[in-house]
Amino acid sequence: MVRVRGIDVRPPLINTSCAWVSDLQQLTALYDCPHTGAVSTRTATLSGFKEDSSHTVAFLAGSLSSINSYGYSPHSLSSYITWVRTLLERDPSSSKPFIISITESDPEALRKMVTAIRDLSAEHPSWHMRIAVEFNASCPNIKGHPPPSYSFSSLVPFLDIFAEHFWADPTLTIGLKLPPYIMATQFHDVIGGIATYTRQHGPSGQYVNPFAFLTCTNTLGNSLVFSDQTVDGGADGLSFALPPPGIGGLAGEAIHSLSLGNVYSFSALLAESPDPALREIVIIGAGGVTSPEAVARMHRAGAKLVGCATLLGILGVAAFAHLNREQPDAVVDGASDSIGDKAQDH
Repeated sequence: MVRVRGIDVRPPLINTSCAWVSDLQQLTALYDCPHTGAVSTRTATLSGFKEDSSHTVAFLAGSLSSINSYGYSPHSLSSYITWVRTLLERDPSSSKPFIISITESDPEALRKMVTAIRDLSAEHPSWHMRIAVEFNASCPNIKGHPPPSYSFSSLVPFLDIFAEHFWADPTLTIGLKLPPYIMATQFHDVIGGIATYTRQHGPSGQYVNPFAFLTCTNTLGNSLVFSDQTVDGGADGLSFALPPPGIGGLAGEAIHSLSLGNVYSFSALLAESPDPALREIVIIGAGGVTSPEAVARMHRAGAKLVGCATLLGILGVAAFAHLNREQPDAVVDGASDSIGDKAQDH
């Protein structure tokens, strides 16, 4: 079991926010799966994202990797609040938590979203131990809205809102979903910025930081794949795997080493921090988690929890039984067929 502030996650394996956790049916399947320790929702906005045929995914041939042009969920936050409430009420004896992933480009809209999640948590005395919130600050596919997490100063107005809510209700479990960083200064900027929110709290004067976890990493933006590189293939090899302009977020095995490096870098900086509150922050390792060996590598790099998305898109909920296998195989059985099926579905 891994404790992340107010929630307990067992086993330490979760799905990350992605297109395959968009609706109640998908959330229910993950919630009922004995191999998931928590369930993350797809990232929601206050009123829902306008999704169309340009938002899609392609799976790469010869690699458990994907590229997508998805934005956020077409369903509003209110839909996810209703669905999470339904599942919590259905199984009150369970301790499995939900991580409600949210984002907004307008800080005031984000404020309303956090208030709504706090209201949900307050509906039952134990629900603060069943609900966490993740701020997705790293989707690379939103036209005109670059991920704020690549510039910490852009993050500050949003983090201020989360901090405000946390100090009003310190039972909140809050995390950030971050992009793949490539320069040492980026890691230091994030940790240094988060550290400014630490303060002494309560009669004991314990140092506390509003942010309890970091999800590392989201997809790698500005990536390009041609159609002949995908499981669907392409006769001429000139067309893109995604609709024009063809650019999207790369995920799966193709970014595994980069994601491991991010997990390792953040874990080291947190462990070495003189701030005791930062040393309590949990890393959720994600990016190329397609095998039990990849899960083990994430833990070795410093992740206490491990998440996956691309393998969920390929194999469905069965991905988590595969990742939990004690005697891992080198190849996912039936992966090629499953990839083809999923590519047709999305």
